[in-house]
Amino acid sequence: MPGKNEERTILATATIASFFVPYLTSSITVALPAIGNEFALDAVTLGWIMSAYVLSTAICIVPVGRLADIYGRKRLFIAGIALLTLSCLLASFAWSSEALIAFRAMQGIGGAMIFTTSVAIVAAVFPPERRGWALGITLASVYSGLSTGPFIGGILTGFLGWRTIFLVVVPLGLVVFRLTSKRISEEWIDAEGARFDLFGSIFYAIALFGIMYGLTVIPDLRAVPWMVTGAVLLGVFLWWESRCKSPVFDVAVFKNNVGFTCSNVAALINYAATYAVAFLLSLYLQYTKGLSPETAGLILVAQPVIQVLCSPPAGRLSDRIEPRIVASIGMGVTACGLSIFVFLTDATPLWFIIAVLMLLGFGYALFSSPNTNAIMSSVDRSHYGVASSMVATMRAIGQLASIAIAMMIFSVVMGRVQVTPDIYPQFLSSVKLVFLVLAALSVIGVYASYARGKIRSPENSPIPDEP
Repeated sequence: MPGKNEERTILATATIASFFVPYLTSSITVALPAIGNEFALDAVTLGWIMSAYVLSTAICIVPVGRLADIYGRKRLFIAGIALLTLSCLLASFAWSSEALIAFRAMQGIGGAMIFTTSVAIVAAVFPPERRGWALGITLASVYSGLSTGPFIGGILTGFLGWRTIFLVVVPLGLVVFRLTSKRISEEWIDAEGARFDLFGSIFYAIALFGIMYGLTVIPDLRAVPWMVTGAVLLGVFLWWESRCKSPVFDVAVFKNNVGFTCSNVAALINYAATYAVAFLLSLYLQYTKGLSPETAGLILVAQPVIQVLCSPPAGRLSDRIEPRIVASIGMGVTACGLSIFVFLTDATPLWFIIAVLMLLGFGYALFSSPNTNAIMSSVDRSHYGVASSMVATMRAIGQLASIAIAMMIFSVVMGRVQVTPDIYPQFLSSVKLVFLVLAALSVIGVYASYARGKIRSPENSPIPDEP
C-alpha cells in the first residue's frame, strides 16, 4: 500500500485532474458567441463544439474503464493527462471549426481516461474508513469545475480571448503528468491478461451515440430514429456482454446488487435534475434581471463554494452513517431548492437567489460524495474500474438529458426564436416550467437513492473511533 506522502500525491493529482474534465464541459458555454463570430458558424455547428466533448467522453468511459483494469489505471491516467494537455494546446491554436471540434473530441477521450481512473485509484488507495472523505474531496473538485467553469470562461473570454480557456489547462496538465510519473510508484491492475472486448465496445459506442445524439436534437423528429436505433443496439450490447467471456462491461455487477443499480440510477437522476441549473440561472440573471455576464457568474459561484466546503465533511459522514441516508437527504434538499426556483419572478431579490443557490450547494454536497462512496463500496475491488466508469457515464448522460429537457421546454413554450425583451414573459414561464420538471426528477431521485438498501458489510464497514 502507498505511504502517507504517496497517498497525498495521489489525492492531489486526482483532485486537480478531476477539475479539468467538467471545467472543459462548462467553461466553453460562455465562449460560443465569440467562437461563432470568429469562424462565422451557425447554431448547429456551435452545438457540436459542446457536444463533441461530452459525446466522446461518454462513449469512451466504459471501454477505458475496462482497459484500465487490464493494462493498469495509473498507465491510463497518465495517458489521459497527456492527451488532454496536448488537445488543449492544439485547441488554443485551432484554425477552423472542424479542427476545434476534432480537438474537442480528443479532449473528451482524455477526459474519459482521467475521470474513470482517478476515482478508481482513490477508491483503491484509501481504506473504507477514509474513502468517503477522499472521494468527497475529489467530487468537490468535479463539481467546482462544472459550476465555476462558466464564470472562469467568461472572465478569460472577456479579457484574454476564448482560446485561453484551453491554454490555462496546459501548465497544470504538465504538473500533474510529472507528479504522477515521478512520485506515484504503484500500479493498479485487477484483470491483467484478460482479453479486451472490441465488439462490445463498438456496440456500446454506436448505441450511446444514437441515444445521446437523439437527446440533443429533441424535439426534432430526427431524434426518434436515432434514439430507437441506440436503444436497440443497447439491448444488443447487453445481450452480447452477458455471453462474452471477457466483457468490456460486466453485467454481473448489476445482478442481485440493488445497491449498485439504485446508486447509479440516483446519480443519473441527480445530474439530469441539476446540470441545467447554472445554464437557466445564467440566462435568467442576464435577460430578466439585466445583469452583466461577470455579475451573473459571481452570483452563481455561491452554489459551488458551499458544495466545495461541504463535500469532504459529507463524505466523512457517509463513512460513519449509511451512505443511502446521507445521499437521500441531500437529494431531498436539492428537490426543495429546485422547487423554490419554480416561483421565480422578475422581482425576486438577488439575496434570495443566492440563498437558494447555497441551499442547492449543500444538497449537492450531501448527495454526491456519499452516493459515489455507496457505488464504490457496493462492488468488489476487482470491479472498481467498471464502477467508476459507471459514475462518469451517469454524469455524461445526465448532463445531456438535463440540457435536452431545458431546450425541449424552451422550444415548446417559446419556439425557436431569439430571446428578446418582447418575449421575456414566455422565457420566464419556460424557466419556471423547467425547474418544475427538474424538481419532480429530484423527488423520484430520493426514492431511487433510499431504495438501494444497506451498503455496509463487515468487510467495508468503517472502523469505530477509539474511545
